[in-house]
Amino acid sequence: MTKLRLDDITDLRAYERERDEFRREVIALKRRRRVPLGDLVTLLFENRRTIRFQIQEMARAEKIISDEGIETELGIYNPLIPEPGQLCATLFIELTSEEALRRWLPELVGIERSVALRLAGGELVRAVVDEDHEQQLTRDEITASVHYVRWDMTPEQIERFAAGPVTLVSDHPSYAVETPVPEATHTELTGDLRDGG
Repeated sequence: MTKLRLDDITDLRAYERERDEFRREVIALKRRRRVPLGDLVTLLFENRRTIRFQIQEMARAEKIISDEGIETELGIYNPLIPEPGQLCATLFIELTSEEALRRWLPELVGIERSVALRLAGGELVRAVVDEDHEQQLTRDEITASVHYVRWDMTPEQIERFAAGPVTLVSDHPSYAVETPVPEATHTELTGDLRDGG
């Protein structure tokens, strides 16, 4: 799969005509690509369609109609489309109250560096933080509620991933949890690793 180009983003009037159906498709797709990691963290594994939806919705909400404005969005979001051998995800810290925000955002500093995939045989493949977003989202005293991470895998790791099972792990000192990657998600992500997102 290739990164998105300007021609892949529909102008606002045309997007309004396709939006309802596209939105339904992407919601179903995101269900298969979303993995809760404990009670506080969710990872959404991105691909070309989820990122196109994100850009289209940003353009719609912010009334971005110029090529330059769309190119800016492409520059921000294209790194989240995985190349073959990669997985890319948006990590959400899901806190719903002011009290929870005050407690957990300082407590979870570094969460984005504490997420890994455990492959068959026990090998941990640790996520790396997207460099383009790291400066904006990483602080020493408090974390952001959204981070962008990716996994880069060797051909051997891809085959072990494909063979399964795979477990999503957080080994953060304040948030040690793990969850098996569901079968539908595993199938989607194996495709990303082999062909790109």
